[in-house]
Amino acid sequence: MLRRGPRDGAGSSRAATNALLHDLAAGGWRPAAWAQFLVAAGRRSADQARRHPCALAEVTALHGLFLAAAPPSGRRWISSSWLLTSTHFGLLEDRSHLGPADLLSLARGNLPAVVSARHPWLAPLALATDFVDGKLARGTGTTTPFGAYADVFADATFWIWFTTDREDGRILKVTAAATWLLPVAAVTALSVGRGRMVDAPRPRWIRPAATLQVLLTGRALWRAQQRRRRPAAR
Repeated sequence: MLRRGPRDGAGSSRAATNALLHDLAAGGWRPAAWAQFLVAAGRRSADQARRHPCALAEVTALHGLFLAAAPPSGRRWISSSWLLTSTHFGLLEDRSHLGPADLLSLARGNLPAVVSARHPWLAPLALATDFVDGKLARGTGTTTPFGAYADVFADATFWIWFTTDREDGRILKVTAAATWLLPVAAVTALSVGRGRMVDAPRPRWIRPAATLQVLLTGRALWRAQQRRRRPAAR
C-alpha cells in the first residue's frame, strides 16, 4: 500500500501551476516575468523533491539501473529523463511513492537509451506497456497527474525516436512528430496564453496516437516476419 505524504499547503499541483501561470500572464510575458516564473518553478520543484524523498529514491534507483545497462551514447538520455522526472514530483499530489504504473511508463520512456529500434519485440513491448500502465494505475488506485504526464511524455519520446530510427519515409516521420508534439505544444501555448492550465481533449473514438502506435507495431512485426522468411527462401 502506498503511504500518503504531506499535503502541499498551496493546494493541488494544478492550483500551484495556475498561480505561476497567472503571475506570468499578469507580467505580460516580459523577460522579467519569465525569469520570475522560472525561479519560482525551480523553487517549487526543489521543495517537492524534498517533500518526496521516497519517490526521489525510486526514480534515482530506476534510472541507475538503466545507466548500468546503457551504452555511453544512452547516458545523456537517461540523465535528462532523471532530471525531468525529479523536477515534477509536485504532480504526485499527496502520494509519497511512485505507483507501479508510473515506473512502467518511465521504463518505457528510457528504452531508447538501452536497446536498438531494430529489435522486433521492442514496438510490441512498448505498445503493451502503454496499454497496461493505465489499467494498472486504475486497478491499484494510484492514478495521479504525475502518472498521466509520465505516460504522455514516455509515448512521445519513445515513438518519435522509434519512427525516426526505424522508418525511411519522411511522411511517416513527420506524422509521428506531429501526432505527439503538436498536442503538447498547443496545450502549453494555450495554458501560457490564458494564465491557467488547459486540458487536452480526449476523444472517445478517434485517437490518432493510439492508431499510429498500432500501425508502427504492425509494420515492425511484418518486417521481422519478412526477414525470417528470406533465409528459408534461399
